[in-house]
Amino acid sequence: MEIAFDALRLREWQPGDEQALVKYAHNRKIWLNVRDVFPHPYTLDDASWWINHAGLKPGTNFAIINGDEAIGGIGLELQKDVYRRSAEVGYWLGEPFWGRGIASAALGAMIKHAFTAFDLVRLFSIVFEWNPASRRVLEKNGFQLEGILHKSITKDGRTGDSFLYALIKPS
Repeated sequence: MEIAFDALRLREWQPGDEQALVKYAHNRKIWLNVRDVFPHPYTLDDASWWINHAGLKPGTNFAIINGDEAIGGIGLELQKDVYRRSAEVGYWLGEPFWGRGIASAALGAMIKHAFTAFDLVRLFSIVFEWNPASRRVLEKNGFQLEGILHKSITKDGRTGDSFLYALIKPS
């Protein structure tokens, strides 16, 4: 599956993306803004594991592609039980591509996909307090701040707040 946006595209992760994944994901600045399940250092074994497992839930995890190279990732975590019409969205982008509007455009494409491909009415994302750029990406795409979760995360020995953002599917 591929989703085109601007001059870029989203596509499912595939064998051959390992080197690019390591190239961009092995970055402490990225690691500081994502959950601990995202490893650091990011090795070739980590990339191989991710590519082999990302496709287990079709249509939910995509590489952000520039030309033929994976430069970041974006995905949905479909919720279960009474939360089944909600999904958490997360994304990261290789540092050389920061500040170009790529993450905002990729999120816009993912929003359209999520609300079309799945029976969802709500997308949400949780952002660490020290990541204002990610907050701007969400806000540019219509996400609203629903709350601040005080002292809710600990990363790299630092405890801080997280910001809960959500987007409700237009009627």
